[in-house]
Amino acid sequence: MYIASGAAILRLMLNLFSIVIGVVALLLGIVPFLPFFAWGYWFVIPIAIVGAAVGALSSRNGGRNLNLILILIFGLRLMLGGGLI
Repeated sequence: MYIASGAAILRLMLNLFSIVIGVVALLLGIVPFLPFFAWGYWFVIPIAIVGAAVGALSSRNGGRNLNLILILIFGLRLMLGGGLI
């Protein structure tokens, strides 16, 4: 019988926590997608950055990749709206 160590469980939980942060950032990023609300990405992108940092500490890549894709999409939308040059 295999018993996982505390460090292994922590690394898996960090991935799950990173995915939860990514889903929260995704849900918060829906409203700024509307016209005239793109300034809201200035508040959503740092949440995704924290999620990517937590995902980088994990043993898996799913949460980190989710947050990196969100940062890319939100940053692109911010650039198209003129909020980031």
